[in-house]
Amino acid sequence: MRRVLFSFWFLLSFALAAQPTEKIVKVIVAPDHTNWEYKTGEPVKFTITVLQYGNPLKNAALKYEVMPEKMPATKTETLTLANGSKVVEGGTLKKPGFLRCMATATVNGKEYVGLATAGFDPLKIEPTTNVPPDFQAFWDKAKTEAAKIPLDTRLTLLPDRCTENVNVYHVSIQNFALNTRVYGILCVPKKEGKYPAILKVPGAGARPYSGDVAAAEKGFITLEIGIHGVPVTMDVSVYNNLMAGALRNYWTHGLDDKDQYYYKRVYLGCVRANDFIYSLPQFDGQNLGVTGGSQGGALSIVTAALDNRVKYLVAYYPALSDLTGYLHDRAGGWPHLFNKDNYTFNGKKDKIETSKYYDVVNFARLLKVPGFYSWGFNDETCPPTSMYAAYNVITAPKELYLALETGHWTYPEQYEITNPWLYGKLQKR
Repeated sequence: MRRVLFSFWFLLSFALAAQPTEKIVKVIVAPDHTNWEYKTGEPVKFTITVLQYGNPLKNAALKYEVMPEKMPATKTETLTLANGSKVVEGGTLKKPGFLRCMATATVNGKEYVGLATAGFDPLKIEPTTNVPPDFQAFWDKAKTEAAKIPLDTRLTLLPDRCTENVNVYHVSIQNFALNTRVYGILCVPKKEGKYPAILKVPGAGARPYSGDVAAAEKGFITLEIGIHGVPVTMDVSVYNNLMAGALRNYWTHGLDDKDQYYYKRVYLGCVRANDFIYSLPQFDGQNLGVTGGSQGGALSIVTAALDNRVKYLVAYYPALSDLTGYLHDRAGGWPHLFNKDNYTFNGKKDKIETSKYYDVVNFARLLKVPGFYSWGFNDETCPPTSMYAAYNVITAPKELYLALETGHWTYPEQYEITNPWLYGKLQKR
């Protein structure tokens, strides 16, 4: 029964991270450039089409809005689509950024939404945040102090998750201070030998984890960690209760003090996870990669910047990027600390200054290792403006795979490109 419940949760988690569910009515919005990119000052046209069973739906009620992403609408109209389609003059942007058209069709009392986002010189987007003078010293000191804490490793074999070729463990290690912990799922090939390793860092929230057995079957040590200092094998209801209680809005906890901000334990915990990987006798001692999406995309960049033992990273739609964008009348990264809904509480000088010590942009500046990045233009959680602000300051070797229409999710094709890249680099193929 336990295996059945675990399998159900794993499949549910995968489904939640996958692309949106198909619906009978589809609202398709498309810019008039096939690559969705424009020069600043160049006008964009959006074609809105409402489809039912693959054909244009006549006389559908439609409302559309055009706006810079996460900003107020600059154009809006409500109409009836006589022939199921309409071309909208979207205007332009005078500065590098993104202009979004969001369309809502009402059919039989039900609303269906589609959107598309045009990028204006996205590779010229510059960050709004800046680097504190003691940024490097702050993190060097934090890592030095954390390194003095014993790992105090505890491993528990999970027999029902093991396979013929892979052992699976629940692992607990001591984090950056005494009596603080990092928990995760470790997967190790059973065959005697030395293996490269992959650290998998999590998206936002709290949940149980399954570990990456599939990658371990291919000859990798994998460690998938949680960030909240609690075991990662509990019932999902426990995590739901935590997110409604003690961990509610954890991304704001301690934001007025750079030494007390919640993400300090998180960033250092990722480095401690690497300390643990390096302690494993099965690790080849050299080839270590890190990967994740959203908050995990952010943590991939941060970990590779803080820890020179990381040789490669893959980051999907990284969060926590250019957090101060909203203070400059443009989109900032998740968790949108300084947008109009949060500014009253967070828009204080000390909180703004703290954010700079944790902004992914300032870690991206430090990257020295090759990275593969992937996202779409329609992401409403991690706006592309914020992601490009981080990507554009990276001077290390970098590749970007755009899945243009994706929002805060991935197509299988993205993994089909990024996974072989990472596996091949780590296995020196």
